[in-house]
Amino acid sequence: MGHEITIAIDGPGSSGKGTVARAVARALGYAYVDTGAMYRSVALLGLERGLNIEDEDQMASLARSLDIRFTWDGDVLRVALADQDVTRAIRAEAVGQGASQVSALPAVRQALLDRQRELAAAGGVVMDGRDIGTVVLPDAQLKVFLDADLDERARRRHEEILRRGETTPFEVVRSELHTRDERDRGRTVAPLRPAQDAVIVDSTEMTIRQAVDRVLSLAQERRRVVDTGADPQ
Repeated sequence: MGHEITIAIDGPGSSGKGTVARAVARALGYAYVDTGAMYRSVALLGLERGLNIEDEDQMASLARSLDIRFTWDGDVLRVALADQDVTRAIRAEAVGQGASQVSALPAVRQALLDRQRELAAAGGVVMDGRDIGTVVLPDAQLKVFLDADLDERARRRHEEILRRGETTPFEVVRSELHTRDERDRGRTVAPLRPAQDAVIVDSTEMTIRQAVDRVLSLAQERRRVVDTGADPQ
């Protein structure tokens, strides 16, 4: 099998990074860490408890005590907080917006950073988020920035919402994605941007299978480089 590498996949909301990262992890037999679910879980707890999710001290306290577990249920990644399954709850639009606010708080990011790095320390892991290649795992052997244009991402998010039985107008979904993009790219702490050595993959015209195959091809090449010490160029 050779050396197991660490794969960092970043990108904006609804670029497909979570779906692609999970599929890549399953194909390679790697562990998968959903960092977005960690921030969403902090936001969910804050909202459920009626806290001000922009209060850095309160949110950092939740992050430090976060009891989160990821388990595979067939092809579905289950997320649990203590004994509560929150797989569906953390995908609510209000929680997503809250996660964007929470993730801009330095103390929250620091509280989760060490745990994320520990999970990746042994290699053989795929991790996705918005600052994995730039901050969390700057030494990852493969960094991918998965992107797509705003209209396509809004279409994907809108279809996901409809599948959940919710009825949010497309234009509202698009506006919320745009707002989150601006917040994530403009924050002073770990802004959303590709790492200098990331491979940019534009998934606008790709199916999920095509995007997964592209990342798996990149992973195969990087594993060969690690195994042989060959020049990646």
